[in-house]
Amino acid sequence: MQTLSPTRTDLAVEGMTCSGCARQVTEALQQVTGVADATVTLDARRASVRWNPGKAADVQGLVNAVTSAGYAATPIDPAVAERPSHAGHAAAWGINLLTGVIPTALLMLGEWVFQWQTSMAFRWISCALASVVLLGPGRQFFTGAWRQLRVGASNMDTLVALGSTTAYVFSLWVLLAGQAGHLYFMEAAAIITLISAGHWLEARVSSRASGSLRALMNLAPPMALRPQPDGTEHSVPVGDLIAGDVIVVKPGDRVPTDADVIEGSSAVNESMLTGESMPVEKMIGSRVYAGTLNESGRLSLRVSSLGEETALSRIIAAVQRAQNSRANIQRLGDRVASVFVPVVVLVAIAAALCWGFAPVQAAHIHDMLAPAWWHLHPPAGALTGAIYIAAAVLIVACPCAMGLATPAAIMAGSNTAARRGILIRDGIALEKAGGITAVLFDKTGTLTQGAPAVAAIEAFVEIGGMPVVDPSVLAAALARNSAHPLSRAVARLSDVSLLFDRWTEVRGAGVQADWKPLDGTETVVRLGSLNWLRQMGITTGAADAFVADWVGRGATILGLGVDEKLVAAFALVDSLKPGARAVIEDLARQGLPAMLVTGDNASTALHIAAQAGIAPENVFAEIRPEQKAALVQRLQEAGGRIAFVGDGINDAPALEQASLGIAVSAASDVARDAADIILLRSDIEAVPEAIGLARATMRTIRQNLFWAFFYNAAAIPLAALGFMSPVLCAAAMGLSDVVVIGNALRLLRWRWRSRGSTRHI
Repeated sequence: MQTLSPTRTDLAVEGMTCSGCARQVTEALQQVTGVADATVTLDARRASVRWNPGKAADVQGLVNAVTSAGYAATPIDPAVAERPSHAGHAAAWGINLLTGVIPTALLMLGEWVFQWQTSMAFRWISCALASVVLLGPGRQFFTGAWRQLRVGASNMDTLVALGSTTAYVFSLWVLLAGQAGHLYFMEAAAIITLISAGHWLEARVSSRASGSLRALMNLAPPMALRPQPDGTEHSVPVGDLIAGDVIVVKPGDRVPTDADVIEGSSAVNESMLTGESMPVEKMIGSRVYAGTLNESGRLSLRVSSLGEETALSRIIAAVQRAQNSRANIQRLGDRVASVFVPVVVLVAIAAALCWGFAPVQAAHIHDMLAPAWWHLHPPAGALTGAIYIAAAVLIVACPCAMGLATPAAIMAGSNTAARRGILIRDGIALEKAGGITAVLFDKTGTLTQGAPAVAAIEAFVEIGGMPVVDPSVLAAALARNSAHPLSRAVARLSDVSLLFDRWTEVRGAGVQADWKPLDGTETVVRLGSLNWLRQMGITTGAADAFVADWVGRGATILGLGVDEKLVAAFALVDSLKPGARAVIEDLARQGLPAMLVTGDNASTALHIAAQAGIAPENVFAEIRPEQKAALVQRLQEAGGRIAFVGDGINDAPALEQASLGIAVSAASDVARDAADIILLRSDIEAVPEAIGLARATMRTIRQNLFWAFFYNAAAIPLAALGFMSPVLCAAAMGLSDVVVIGNALRLLRWRWRSRGSTRHI
């Protein structure tokens, strides 16, 4: 079979009826060797698989995996699956519901209102109406059950098919035999109709829960305005663009793809990507992102990224990955569900045998318990009672609510987070957030602005050569090739270039190179922390007074060394981010003490910590980047569950080591795999909000799982003892789905109130 794409394969999947089916297909696809991740869209009946780099796409392996799970899959062109119709799933169940409601309503009127049960004509009409329901809306359940049976598995469709078929076949046998017993055609039809109603409600509320994702998917326009050589501008499909093309975006239009501004200036609204409401000023050289809104000026752009490489596409992929993920807590539900259907079938058989062979004793137990519950009066007759009870047990035990408990909450929580510029990697990240005990902040660029400036320079000795080289010129030239914020600040001191040999950067310490001044003597020049310079054999005592003065003001000190001499010192000041202290206070009110880690000396670190409100005992200074992960590990070994907040680049090892990694990022950097949570805003005010939302989502998952387990634990014995009719069981099962999804949907209304107050949900 031909591979559709070297990095991605799309499939049309048949046989899925609910989110549990979608989860089964997702797990089957993820088992295929070489698959990086798989996203299954229930609404569109589509699966999208991304392959690990360098791995050949095994399309036939995907098809086989889906088939083994009890479904059918066909490879399709990725373009067909780009924008699915999210209303299709709810509409399909709506048609099923309408087809079932009318015959079921007629059956209920005939039995409950007009009392036509004994009329032979009505008995045959009941058979016909029930047949319409079972062959129409019921066909999906029977097909799903058959697919599972063929691979030796079972699911919710199995229980629905067994329950409705049991009632229908028994009634048909009684009718054809000419007996006068009660017929359960109405119950058989009501089971299918009520469960179809539950699926319809599930599809409706699930569609609402994924509203933010749909909004993201519809942000980028399909057409772009491209200037022609004759000066005219033509609309072309975005798919026809290539990197380097020039496009035009007029005021009021959305940007079709990631691009760089080459002409014009404007204010661009990026709120749907970052959660920030204020427009961002764009000028020549600025990057704009697909889906953002150009509010004022006309912009000429050069295309930089297209399709799946745009920031918007990566954000959509991250949200989809979160929605299709599983939390560890869900494994309990999965283990129970894997053995649930066979156990329920055995319970139904046992109950049927008891009511069939010992009806007096079974009825006696029912009557003994009735004062504490209620009387239902199961039908007379051993065989009739047995069929009635077995059908009730099979229907009420459908584990749909158990399967929805986790994914519904994750879907709602991840969508709510996406609206606020917060990307949650998966369900496990949510689970991690619920258990953390402290938050460790990196300083530069995370807790502080990350844009330090040189506040003071002091030279100690002259640099050789004629004329004398200014220390700031040498330091700026030496720092120019480094991307570190401190190096960039020093590099702005001068535009003069000098020639260096063997330039290297020592991560977290400084930069060094070989340099020949005008006298021709080869020297080693270094710019970095005083601690590192001392390790390199340079005496720094001459700077003690300068250091004492500026460290007291919260400055970071860099030294410039030539061979073994300290020739100059630079004081760099990086101010605290606005709102940083409020963030620390918000975390404290959540019971999460804040910590600070930095490569600066202890005095500077303590000064910044005092401004932020971090206790001195929670400050870790002179920690190099490669040592941050070890620090996190030490804190974990001491019993802490640490959330680490960093910029996601130099801090990747610490983000990976932490119990919860939070990357303070930008829209162009959403693909940071080390982080569990990515903040698309450059400030840290979203940190307490992200943790609060993650904790709220985990509370909702636990509530849903409790309800699902409690419901089944209570309902199955009640049905087996004759306290619930098959119709009541079908209604109760549908209600349990609605309760679980409705509880999850409360996350869509979740609000964060700064300074320690969240709205309880």
